[in-house]
Amino acid sequence: MERTIIYHIDDTSDGLRVEQYLRRKGYSSQNLTQLKKMPQSILINGNWVYMQTPVKNTDVLTVHIRENQSSPNIPPVRLPLNIIYEDEDIIVVNKPSGMPIHPSLNNYRNSLANGLMYYYHSQGKPFVFRCTNRLDRDTSGLTVVAKHMVSSSILSGITERHEITREYLAVVRGRLIPESGTIDAPIGRTGSSLIERRIDFENGERAVTHYRVLKEKNGHSLVSLILETGRTHQIRVHMQYIGHPLVGDYLYNPDMEYITRQALHSHRLLFTHPITGEKLEFTAPLPEDMRQVLRK
Repeated sequence: MERTIIYHIDDTSDGLRVEQYLRRKGYSSQNLTQLKKMPQSILINGNWVYMQTPVKNTDVLTVHIRENQSSPNIPPVRLPLNIIYEDEDIIVVNKPSGMPIHPSLNNYRNSLANGLMYYYHSQGKPFVFRCTNRLDRDTSGLTVVAKHMVSSSILSGITERHEITREYLAVVRGRLIPESGTIDAPIGRTGSSLIERRIDFENGERAVTHYRVLKEKNGHSLVSLILETGRTHQIRVHMQYIGHPLVGDYLYNPDMEYITRQALHSHRLLFTHPITGEKLEFTAPLPEDMRQVLRK
């Protein structure tokens, strides 16, 4: 994957070294190291320069990213992809339930990574899979994938600073009282399980979820949930903790009467574009299997 990024230097950055300027833009130390190994990767006013070169007001700084290798051990597989948005830096996909994010032992050829690898290989482009907001296999909805190393680094920083709004929709059992609130309860591992999580006030990591009921019907509630932290299974564990587990959740509420997967959907993402700084917002409608639960 190749990407050329152009920065126009103003007086607020006058005198900074190239590496200082790029660090302020969100480039990681690893990014800078990798760029040093790429030929003609840093130009000022069209001339190749070192990372230690100072920039001046009105300079044009060009960063040329060249990634010639693809992720190993991810075979390209032709899979249906619902692409919501794509530009030179990111791609946003509405992932169906049942599709893992990464290949694994029993899901080696049916993951989102496989599908995107095929998508780019069919265009003759190398591709390194870097997913920003990972979803469980059976959670549907929006996920963001960075298309090169710099957008990945900046998106990781945005996520770590909690500067991305992630709104999920879930169908849970019962009527929530109060109809909105915040769940602040730490989450840790359950015994020796590598997958299952539980509320653990002694050793768990802080986890915060804000919820709001949108609809109630037939003994179920459609709930909007916004994550303040991003712990494994956070929504699933938190909703079980307050007595309103997700329907169809094989780990935390193994009742498949209404739906055969956890009724959880990544509905909305709001964040700043990692390169342009533009405010972006994406939504994906509630999938049909979750709608059906509220109709029964």
